[in-house]
Amino acid sequence: MLVDSHCHLSSPEIYQDLENVIGRAKSAGISGFLNAGGKFDELNIQLEICRRFDNVWTATGVHPHNAAEYEHIKAEDVLKNTKYDKVVAIGECGLDYFYDFAPKDVQIKVFKEMIKAAQISQLPLIVHSRDAEDDTISLLKTAYLSCPFKGVIHCYSSSLKLAKEALKINFYISASGIITFKNSEDLRKNFEIVPFNRLLVETDSPYLAPVPMRGKINEPGYIVHTTQVLADLKGLDFKKISDITSKNFFDLFDKARIVR
Repeated sequence: MLVDSHCHLSSPEIYQDLENVIGRAKSAGISGFLNAGGKFDELNIQLEICRRFDNVWTATGVHPHNAAEYEHIKAEDVLKNTKYDKVVAIGECGLDYFYDFAPKDVQIKVFKEMIKAAQISQLPLIVHSRDAEDDTISLLKTAYLSCPFKGVIHCYSSSLKLAKEALKINFYISASGIITFKNSEDLRKNFEIVPFNRLLVETDSPYLAPVPMRGKINEPGYIVHTTQVLADLKGLDFKKISDITSKNFFDLFDKARIVR
């Protein structure tokens, strides 16, 4: 069993060929998919995909790139979407100061509401953090101390500090195709400290295709390449790391275990 813990099946690049994309992934041994949310008002298409394909789950939230469109969103608005069986997480959400598509104060405001929704629902939070790790750590730790919640640093590519602080609040750390890149030696070393029971693997497709698929539109079936590199890093064979990360997926996204 191997689960892609974070992909964007609703993206135009994937959606236009979705039947074949899912078919190729299943042929490669991929047995589950979490279709991450990005825009709050795209849930209908996300749920439509869940109905069409077995073992596809989704999340509801606001990506930091889109925060300005949802500046006034409240946790209560997000919670309304969690009534659907296949909605198993909040996100993706977080902070992105690299692109700054939304003002920082607006990103923080929206992220706080996403965190609150995770605290109330006890659904896991899918966190995006790029060039914003200090604020990410501060917001997560402060909120966790007031009311514990669970989550994952998705597509982890930051410093060791973020990983260590996330692990302190029992978050999971997810490996993407970035760990296969030639210039990612420091990132690969960082994964050496992540405990087996806190590891996830993802594609973040259609982005970040792993070696040897670089330059192509990424898709869930390519997760096998990232998984093999992760297995090598952790000194395990492919099947063992697949089983570990899949178990971790269902431990974190426990609503998905019920709705399969």
